[in-house]
Amino acid sequence: MTETGQDLCLTVAEAAKLIHVSRNQAYALVSEGRLPVIRFSERCIRVPRAALQKMMDEARVSA
Repeated sequence: MTETGQDLCLTVAEAAKLIHVSRNQAYALVSEGRLPVIRFSERCIRVPRAALQKMMDEARVSA
């Protein structure tokens, strides 16, 4: 955890909750390359909090 008490990376399920989509939809976004992830192994993937925030900021600007 960082000093602010927030993890630098989230699970896909945690990211899904933050962006208000289902877990399955979040995994679909990952497979489409629309949700940025770091792959530590085939089964271990994480969503960088900073990349998720940037994605949401860009979506807000284009909306």
